[in-house]
Amino acid sequence: MEGAPEEAPPQSPSDKDGRLPIWRIGITGGLVGILCCIGPTVLAMFGIISGATALVWANNLYGNYAWWFRLSGLGVLALLVWIALRRRNQCSLPGIRRLRWRLATTLGIAVGTYAALYAVTTWLERFA
Repeated sequence: MEGAPEEAPPQSPSDKDGRLPIWRIGITGGLVGILCCIGPTVLAMFGIISGATALVWANNLYGNYAWWFRLSGLGVLALLVWIALRRRNQCSLPGIRRLRWRLATTLGIAVGTYAALYAVTTWLERFA
């Protein structure tokens, strides 16, 4: 139909108000950072491996590769923030300055997720 205005693509609720999905980004970054402990724990909880095997795997991964997992979590966090800012055309210094408190909150959520999951897996270690 000629002259009809084109409809805008549907937006998610977080796109409508211009907010970053800080909870999703933060939790994902924290999960990737603690994957060395969560992976074996989840496998043990589903009965795929025994609790003792999960404990050995988690201790090995955490003892030898913890910093690699933490850096991967930070990398995923940075990538997701970059993607979210690019989608909103705010990937510039003024855009980052305007959202600095939300970005700091995202980092806080990631660190909190990491700490909470570390506490849970350390507590579950007693039962292995």
